[in-house]
Amino acid sequence: MGKVIAIANQKGGVGKTTTAINLAASLAVLEKKVLIIDADPQANTTSGLNFPPEDGQKRTLYELMIGEIGVRDTLVQTEIAGLHLIPSHINLVGAEIEMLDFEDRESALKKAIAPIRDEYDYIIIDCSPSLGLITINNLVAADSVIIPVQPEFFALEGLGKLLQTIRLVQGGVNPSLTIEGFVITMFDGRTRVHTQVVNELREHFQDMVFKTIIQRNIRLSEAPSHGKPIILYDVMSNGSNNYLNLAKELLDKNN
Repeated sequence: MGKVIAIANQKGGVGKTTTAINLAASLAVLEKKVLIIDADPQANTTSGLNFPPEDGQKRTLYELMIGEIGVRDTLVQTEIAGLHLIPSHINLVGAEIEMLDFEDRESALKKAIAPIRDEYDYIIIDCSPSLGLITINNLVAADSVIIPVQPEFFALEGLGKLLQTIRLVQGGVNPSLTIEGFVITMFDGRTRVHTQVVNELREHFQDMVFKTIIQRNIRLSEAPSHGKPIILYDVMSNGSNNYLNLAKELLDKNN
């Protein structure tokens, strides 16, 4: 059975979508079968994999969540063999309201992806930077959570709410949910505060912090505008190397 990992942080701008796209792409390059689910109405993962959201699109996570279509109707093949995408759309914003009267509304995504779960080694969910019903659905569907953290003090302050939400989900609808780990993103070794925050994170969370650090990298920030993961945009860049190492570390943890 494939492992479902939610990439979550309610603070925006911490490299969440960048991590979702590039971790999924790296796992696929390492010959794993991977599905990435864009669960953010901003649809940055969708456009970052070269599928610009269109107004007439009717095969997205939104239609899947409200039960209009089945999961196989949403699957899109990306440029990387072994990597499929369930795209998103701005319509997903309205799904939370439409799902209010659903029975077991927190489990809608888990039920929707159940028919294909065994067909993938990893299912990566890019959560939106909020803690609403869609994000709760992501956490209920997930086996574990990867939390990207930008090494700045304000980023640390926001972790409390996310961890509290994870604890609530663990105490209720998904008791088996675990934290896969914290991944440090946008790291600049020349900045003293970055090193300080990394040390604090490692001291507090110890082995829960991935050894691999994602360094600040211009090529990494350019790649989404070209609709490519970094491994296709510039395979020799630090960003590509960082995410390949993160994927290998994740595989080692799960062996």
